[in-house]
Amino acid sequence: MFTLPWSAYALLMAVKDGDARQFYEAEALRGGWSVRQLDRQISSQFYERTALSRDKAAILAKGAAPRPEDYVSADDAIKDPYVLEFLNLKNEYSESDLEAALIQRLEDFLLELGEGFTFVGRQRRLRIDQTWYRVDLLLFHRRLRCLVIIDLKLGSLGHADVGQMHMYCNYAREHWAFPDENPPVGLILCADKGHALARYALDGLPSKVMAANYRTVLPDAELLQKEIETTRRRLEQRTNSLRERRRS
Repeated sequence: MFTLPWSAYALLMAVKDGDARQFYEAEALRGGWSVRQLDRQISSQFYERTALSRDKAAILAKGAAPRPEDYVSADDAIKDPYVLEFLNLKNEYSESDLEAALIQRLEDFLLELGEGFTFVGRQRRLRIDQTWYRVDLLLFHRRLRCLVIIDLKLGSLGHADVGQMHMYCNYAREHWAFPDENPPVGLILCADKGHALARYALDGLPSKVMAANYRTVLPDAELLQKEIETTRRRLEQRTNSLRERRRS
């Protein structure tokens, strides 16, 4: 049902005109727009400009072309948190149970990860000196043009987890990535990443290593509705502010 990333729908909710909202959604799907590209098109009134143009096909073709500012970074592509309620896991489960459930519901997991992720493999083995290691999940991101290594953790993030992921990224860059690809990105999915520890452990690493929380239960419906309303109001205020600036 929801074929665009959540951030894209958050932007679309701020578009008051129903026809314009449908237009942006359709064009985002047709053109494979990033969230930044969609934001730029809405802010520049792409719908209104297309409607007023005599050569609508030319406007659509020109507007669909990405610009440097639409570039997607790893920070844009990785969400936090991830909601994995579709796994239907019980109160007690192991990392193996979590991984098996994700593989069983792979399509749902890829949709939750967001646009651009493709599955490469699970339990990918690597040998460093005399020791064998296993990568829980290996994916590829089409827009980032890089491998994404996912490590699953039931508990809190530890500095040892960051060091291990950094090692995985270095190995993958040398042995798994193709010459025309960007350096791999490491994502540690954990129950609690701990903001202070994550900042001190992750900042300044040569490899891009990130941590994100996951939830196996959806938040309270009332709380979720409040968050949506807050997001909608914030986006409407930003849209109105941009319009006022253009008028002045």
